[in-house]
Amino acid sequence: MFDTLSDRLSGALRDLRGKGRLSDADIDTTAREIRIALLEADVALPVVRSFIARIKERAKGAEVSQALNPAQQVVKIVNEELIGILGGETRRIALAKEPPSVVMLAGLQGSGKTTLAGKLARHLKDQGHTPLLVACDLQRPNAVNQLQIVGERAGVPTFAPEPGNGVGDPVDVARRGLAFAREKQYDVVIVDTAGRLGVDAELMQQASDIKAAVRPDETLFVVDAMIGQDAVATAEAFRDGVGFSGVVLTKLDGDARGGAALSVREVTGQPILFASNGEKLEDFDVFHPDRMASRILGMGDLLTLIEQAERVFDEEQSQKAAQKISTGELTLEDFLEQMLAIRKMGPIGNILNMLPGANSAQMKEALAQVDDRQLDKLQAIIRGMTPAERDDPKIINGSRRLRIANGSGVTVSDVNDLVNRFFEARKQMKMMAGQFGFGGGRSATRKQTKNKRKAKQAKKGSRPNRQPAGANPFGADLSQLPPSLQQMPPGLDQLPPGFDPSKLNFGNKKGK
Repeated sequence: MFDTLSDRLSGALRDLRGKGRLSDADIDTTAREIRIALLEADVALPVVRSFIARIKERAKGAEVSQALNPAQQVVKIVNEELIGILGGETRRIALAKEPPSVVMLAGLQGSGKTTLAGKLARHLKDQGHTPLLVACDLQRPNAVNQLQIVGERAGVPTFAPEPGNGVGDPVDVARRGLAFAREKQYDVVIVDTAGRLGVDAELMQQASDIKAAVRPDETLFVVDAMIGQDAVATAEAFRDGVGFSGVVLTKLDGDARGGAALSVREVTGQPILFASNGEKLEDFDVFHPDRMASRILGMGDLLTLIEQAERVFDEEQSQKAAQKISTGELTLEDFLEQMLAIRKMGPIGNILNMLPGANSAQMKEALAQVDDRQLDKLQAIIRGMTPAERDDPKIINGSRRLRIANGSGVTVSDVNDLVNRFFEARKQMKMMAGQFGFGGGRSATRKQTKNKRKAKQAKKGSRPNRQPAGANPFGADLSQLPPSLQQMPPGLDQLPPGFDPSKLNFGNKKGK
């Protein structure tokens, strides 16, 4: 969604980086480019004006003029002001001191409220809460049924005493849902309300009545990030008519200009709490203004990437895989498990977009060629193998490869390509593990072989190897000393045969 905005902002700031000093003309030119970029992204005009005014004021002050690298300082200012527009600090959802906490969802029809209710329920369930969904959208056809299906997928129960489709009183359902949650001891109640194609008096009155009946701890305004300036007007109408305490952005995976995300917080004064960037229940996360600003400016979002990885990767399993990588014992079964874990994080393109420099021309060209169907093909090939073949790919001969290809619906060359690439990747990972000190590589293998040989000799009771001729008879390592000190003192190399220094008598401890 922010690709165009990110390109324009990066281009405007890139022109500054080659300059040692910045004139007022340079700052004015950069500010003009940023203004055009924001307006093209459909950011509200009042937001753009205040944003540009703050940047120019700070950029022309001592903060930049006295800096060692003025261009980097301007980038820092733009980043900080962008974070400010998006809300500053991350704001977590507020829950009641005494359960159940009530979260009410409001917004226009088609903004994704019902799907978001399931995503939020799953998010809270993963944090140890016991949420309950309450179906108060009784007007849209099959809205109740949709919420029940979403709740089932999220593993969360749904309170739906009315069939909907125009039948039932939503205010009464909300009230009864809250009583049911108290009785069954659910600690969070998520109320899904009806929407309209546009703001009208009936919609506002119904939302206000539901809010008065359940007294929610959080009223979240769900806004479709793809509708541009209409999002700002709708948010203002809901703020004045119903009131809300937070905003949730949906459909951030779309290709619209995305200016609503930069405008809603500034115009309404309410923070963005969550962001949804896909259709799946796991495509949902807490909104972090600093991370979003970093992604818009092309600086990546490694913290979110790490958090997503921590959610899907099993720590013990990952440690075992790392150990196998370092010793070169990684199997195709391990490779399949890691691949499935990566797929749980979402589309590969979304993951790579969180890396720094993802908006560069070369990276975008590479991302355009990423196809998740290739991973599906690799999974099919590996699943077509027997456990023995996954454990030891070296046994996969020509006839086995033909059988695997026929069973997985690919060609023999595809199987050959996977096996050859796997061996090459395993070799490279083992070498890298040794270089970065993870216990792998050739030196570690030699050391393990040497230790095994020593243990074998000790077990057999064999005598240790004799010292080479000319070695220090006292066991000290003289190899690291200067050449002049690597020899024994004069005369000591001519000691008589059978001489034992331990039998020399130097007197007692008192010096006698």
